[in-house]
Amino acid sequence: MKSNVEKIERNRVVLQVEVETGELEKGIHQAYKKLVKKVNIPGFRKGKAPRKILENYIGKEYLLSEAADIILPNAYYDAVQENALEPIDQPEVEVVQLEDGQPFIFKATVDVKPEVKLGEYKGLEVKKKAYEVKEEDVQKFLENLQQRYAKLVNKENGNAEKGDIALIDFEGFIDGEAFPGGKGENYSLEIGSGTFIPGFEDQLIGMAAEEEKEINVTFPEDYHQEDLAGKPATFKVKIKGIKTKELSPIDDEFAKDVSEFETLEELKNDTRNKLKETAENRSQDEIRTELINKVVESSEVEIPNIMIERRIASFVNDFANRVQQQGLSFEKYLELSGLSLDQLKENYRAQAEKSVKTDLVLEAVAKKENIDVSEEELDKEVEQIAKVYRQDPKAFKAYLASQGTLDSLKQSIILDKAVDLLVEEAKIEVVPADAEEAQEERESN
Repeated sequence: MKSNVEKIERNRVVLQVEVETGELEKGIHQAYKKLVKKVNIPGFRKGKAPRKILENYIGKEYLLSEAADIILPNAYYDAVQENALEPIDQPEVEVVQLEDGQPFIFKATVDVKPEVKLGEYKGLEVKKKAYEVKEEDVQKFLENLQQRYAKLVNKENGNAEKGDIALIDFEGFIDGEAFPGGKGENYSLEIGSGTFIPGFEDQLIGMAAEEEKEINVTFPEDYHQEDLAGKPATFKVKIKGIKTKELSPIDDEFAKDVSEFETLEELKNDTRNKLKETAENRSQDEIRTELINKVVESSEVEIPNIMIERRIASFVNDFANRVQQQGLSFEKYLELSGLSLDQLKENYRAQAEKSVKTDLVLEAVAKKENIDVSEEELDKEVEQIAKVYRQDPKAFKAYLASQGTLDSLKQSIILDKAVDLLVEEAKIEVVPADAEEAQEERESN
């Protein structure tokens, strides 16, 4: 087989492939064996007609066309590999020559992954924020635990206060007309949680069980439903019941109830260590993000629109799945939000473009540095994911391979290793987080 590549514009190439006569003959024979079993030819049992008879019956051109369909996919794949191309779309195929006894020649016009002109990616200077874990951070964490494990008890006497849980019925009206999505029954609302629009929860404070009230609020100007944004509304509300939180004292007994530790001091030490680990992870994530942004901004690449459109589709699909997991159909979400599918896609465009460019730049770094993934590294990653889903690692790896996602996982590891290299090669100055944030604030002013 012979092949050559001609670049016709930006990331679009024409790949011309010539398949030897012998390979074409093999393809014709395969096409004959396939067609002879399907075609009824008078005087012959199905599958028994000689090739010449079949050719005369269906036409030589039809047989050759079938042979081309058999040969072309593998020939195209081999030519792509031979020329180290990375197609990003299906090719447009044009048959140049298809004759018995002659080489089979075809052209494939296809968009390929764009070339990246890398900027500087070694020796970049970044500041690592060192976040201090203070005792008040430990105390705040314990207080959050205290809230999480609080007992809810009926508030027999007294009115609703901030922090109480109110069971409410409500219905909203604009200009005296009820609006879609503005009604709820037996809704459990923590007063002060900020779940409802500003001003709503504050007006529940002081109400008693079984009390009814009209609450007047105004939807924020940036409210996600455009038809409600900025409009004044009246809600008819009834509090059907009030529960208050009963907090346990933060002591040794509390530590036993909410953790595996016997004493409060042990729980505090564990909390302190976890907060320090979280702070370190935050610092590491920030410098990784900053380094990626620096390299991406200094690199040049023309991104084919199809790559952006596919990334947008991926984002929209992920979002739709999250919406459905919350019990709302994607179509209903679009209706309630006042967004069209095209508007939602457009909202993702800038993010998708940046995401695609980031991947392309990191791939270029990995390629230049000969970064790859060993089978042991791949198995380790699969094992970690399988553990989360409580699956057998070998069976899970086989499943990923069957779904065609194993290569994607391998690529993800390569990109992570490329970022690791950026960090290893960077010049990192450690600074106190408070001082760095103060400096950033001064510069912004």
